[in-house]
Amino acid sequence: MKAYSILIALFISFGVLSGCNTVKGIGQDIKAGGGAIESTAEKAKK
Repeated sequence: MKAYSILIALFISFGVLSGCNTVKGIGQDIKAGGGAIESTAEKAKK
């Protein structure tokens, strides 16, 4: 079962990394994720 979980994690990691072809792409993805978190936090304050 542990090996199965590791295999699933590897496939997910490869999918995420293939979506970000460059370091610039990774930076843009992180920035977009941070913006979404910030927006949600602002809405929760109100």
